[in-house]
Amino acid sequence: MSGDRTLHHFPLDPASRQVRLALGEKRLPFVDVQVRYWERPEAFTDLNPSGVTPVLVEPDEAGPLILCETRAILDHLEEAHPEPALLGREAAERAEARRLIQWFDRKFEFEASGYILHEKMEKRLLRMGAPDMANLRQGREGLKAHLNYIEALLAAREWLAGRRLSLADFAAAAHLSVIDYLGDVPWAEFPGAKTWYMKLKSRPCFRPLLADRWPGLAPAPHYDDLDF
Repeated sequence: MSGDRTLHHFPLDPASRQVRLALGEKRLPFVDVQVRYWERPEAFTDLNPSGVTPVLVEPDEAGPLILCETRAILDHLEEAHPEPALLGREAAERAEARRLIQWFDRKFEFEASGYILHEKMEKRLLRMGAPDMANLRQGREGLKAHLNYIEALLAAREWLAGRRLSLADFAAAAHLSVIDYLGDVPWAEFPGAKTWYMKLKSRPCFRPLLADRWPGLAPAPHYDDLDF
């Protein structure tokens, strides 16, 4: 084997957080390298020409294996480190987990988190001025619609994709956790989603996320409270 497992990521990036949760749940240690991706550092774009986090560098006998983009990384982790299984043990659960991962990474991002994170986080990081309140309203309305959907799923299931914790839960929690860091999740209106999220926050794999802080972006007071 050559070197240590290394994750290049941005702490408040939902895609990076999905990989961190999976690594933590599988108890795979890694070296943490934080990346200011918007500055397009040369060392990072040499690893991933798209300049998008996360990138996982896995040790391998033939030399380091460079894995770019969330789906490729998570698929690799499931294949190379199958226990615990995070896509489900039954075909139907695996299919549902994959559907929901796509739901949160595309539909949720497009209708909710993309607006909120751009206006409240990316604009500050890029010094682009004050948030656009119309965009924030649209993102918050989209967020409530998706929280209603999460409530509906959880009314019939223990976890989002079925009977077991899966990458679908990590995808949803990764997106919601960054919005929660910014204080924009109306948990009081969605008790089922709040209970589900509290269960996830209490898992050991979630603790590093609750410790995240970024200069100039302080978290909401309840962010790291397990009984919020």
